[in-house]
Amino acid sequence: MKKFLRVTAIVFLVLIVAIFTFYMVVNEKLPEGEASPQADMLAAEMLDAMNQAAWDTTDIVKWTFRGAHHYEWNRTEKQVTLRWDDFTTIFNHETQKGVVTRDGAEIAEADQATMLEIAWDFFNNDSFWLAAPYKVFDPGTERSIITCADGREGLKVTYTSGGTTPGDSYVWILDDNKRPVACKMWVSIIPLGGIEFSWENYLTLPSGALVAQDHLMSLTGMNVGLTGVD
Repeated sequence: MKKFLRVTAIVFLVLIVAIFTFYMVVNEKLPEGEASPQADMLAAEMLDAMNQAAWDTTDIVKWTFRGAHHYEWNRTEKQVTLRWDDFTTIFNHETQKGVVTRDGAEIAEADQATMLEIAWDFFNNDSFWLAAPYKVFDPGTERSIITCADGREGLKVTYTSGGTTPGDSYVWILDDNKRPVACKMWVSIIPLGGIEFSWENYLTLPSGALVAQDHLMSLTGMNVGLTGVD
């Protein structure tokens, strides 16, 4: 029994050391940068490459996030219809007011606020993967040009307010045409800083706006992808 406990303790210690080493190697410190006109100009060039003018006139967009959350977003009316499992929510994404049904029947009034908050959190996360490049001038954002640990130049955008997790920062890596090819993240829901996701497999919406459908995680290759975009 003592031998077993000793071996277990050694294995546990090795595991802790391995996790700590992995964290120290992979975790990247948030690069510093100062807001500047040059950063705003780079952000504007990125929006031009994404055809922001077309995105601004896009009325309705539909997509499915990771096969589970099905959206129809009426951007003119600021209305979101979200279906997941056997729930359907229809709500205004600015006021968070709406209604939740389950199998076609309204859920109890006491549960409406909780489920609407869950739906709003889903939308905030899932719409990021759809439209994040178009949000670089949102109220409460700060922009700067930084140099990543690997030497690449990036456009850093920090959300000082708004959304579900204010304080998160993102660094956009752009190609020669100023279109995003990757995004590095320093966000509260991911314990490692600088995790990178690709921004690829672009689709042109009927309005002319561009949407990247695939987002591959650099560490694992996991795809935080979108399907059924229209």
